[in-house]
Amino acid sequence: MTLPPRFEITEDQIDWVVFRFYARMRAHPVLGPIFNGHVHDWARHEAKIAGFWRNAIMFERSYDGNPMMAHKAAGDVRPEHFALWLAVFDDVVHTELQPEAATAWSALAHRIGRGLRMGLEDQGAGGPPRLG
Repeated sequence: MTLPPRFEITEDQIDWVVFRFYARMRAHPVLGPIFNGHVHDWARHEAKIAGFWRNAIMFERSYDGNPMMAHKAAGDVRPEHFALWLAVFDDVVHTELQPEAATAWSALAHRIGRGLRMGLEDQGAGGPPRLG
């Protein structure tokens, strides 16, 4: 059984948003050095992340990876970086997409970002996750 997409969007729109987002990330004063230190093949990285979003939005099986482990393994991604990341992401989706798709994708990104941020916060505790 194939599930319908979470919201109306095309693969080309996902690819375009990912491309525009990473163009902004490469130049970001705080996040740019982090991304540029880890990503050496931007086309490959963008294709992988577009696959992640197609999986998350369109339920395709086009992504094989573990975002939590990738962010933890990077070593220099901090919980406070996610607010910056999401601000740029929100600006890109609201510039490039129709309002309904932009709002839906933003909400999904914020939900995923909260989970990743919390995972990094828990990592810094050196013990069991902080619950409050």
